[in-house]
Amino acid sequence: MKLLRFGLRLALSASLGVFAQTATSEELSVATFLPPQHHSNTGMFAWFGKEIEARSAGSLTIKLYPAGQLGAGPVQQYKRVVEGVGDIVFGVSAYTPALFPKTMLAILPGSADTADQSTRAIWNIYEDHLADEYGDVKVLAIGTVAGNLLAATRDVSTMEGLKGAKLVPFAAMTTPIVEALGAVPVQMPVTEMYTGLSTGTIDATTSSYNNITPPWNFWDVSTHIVENVPTSFAVTYALMNKERYMGLSDEHRAIIDELAGLPMSLELAKSFDGADDKSKMMIEAATDKNYEWIVVSDEERAKMDAAVAGGLEAIFADYEGRGISNVRDIYGALNK
Repeated sequence: MKLLRFGLRLALSASLGVFAQTATSEELSVATFLPPQHHSNTGMFAWFGKEIEARSAGSLTIKLYPAGQLGAGPVQQYKRVVEGVGDIVFGVSAYTPALFPKTMLAILPGSADTADQSTRAIWNIYEDHLADEYGDVKVLAIGTVAGNLLAATRDVSTMEGLKGAKLVPFAAMTTPIVEALGAVPVQMPVTEMYTGLSTGTIDATTSSYNNITPPWNFWDVSTHIVENVPTSFAVTYALMNKERYMGLSDEHRAIIDELAGLPMSLELAKSFDGADDKSKMMIEAATDKNYEWIVVSDEERAKMDAAVAGGLEAIFADYEGRGISNVRDIYGALNK
């Protein structure tokens, strides 16, 4: 009888253990406006999902909701994560610039040329200068996309060619720089740029190599692609709802903490730089395209850099007028 009772207790204990393990399993929803095949999904989020699942023995997983399934469009992504519409969201800082004024300084041309360089620079100053902009969320990643080309329907490889050109920058905050270059800034989401170039609504747009090839295909509607221009950046993020993060077990939070920050941000940068590398190979192999590839001369690049410096002064003055008195220090730290 004692053996029977002991066996029953053992069986009950085992079944409760299985139940407890199941009950503590967590699936985190990921809301992104980008399509499922986008490299941020197949790169960074795929890496993150595999890592948390392996480290948690399968008790912590993610489920991707791409293409705006949890809410259409990129503009409301920060609101969605704060309100818990998605446990995790992917977004672009420039769509809500008032929330991230200091982070937005990473958009500006400086010493970085690649997403990796720019992303590392952000994390070098994050604790000292940027962390207070993210108090309402758990930051998983902040990384950038490098805009180091101009895709155009006219030759914009010189200051003379830029004069009067309707140019789409990566962010509205760079308007003083665009104007200093002699161009006319036009705001337009990337999803409309192909049509804008093909219809003449715009003359040129800031571009990455990845924008030139599929899925964006700027090479089909551009007559000139211009290299060696001052590089600007789009700052992107992966953020987690703070209450959802705090509601996880200590074990699950520890796993996320190990991956969040610089490690996950570098995976994000790698996904963008990697996409650029693939596009470069496609560009080199393409033989059926009619655009002219132009590398800006050193003389013209020096003129462009001088114009950029003037535009930066206007941006710094605007920041100082809004009470961010250490803007030059932050920009300097980003571009050591």
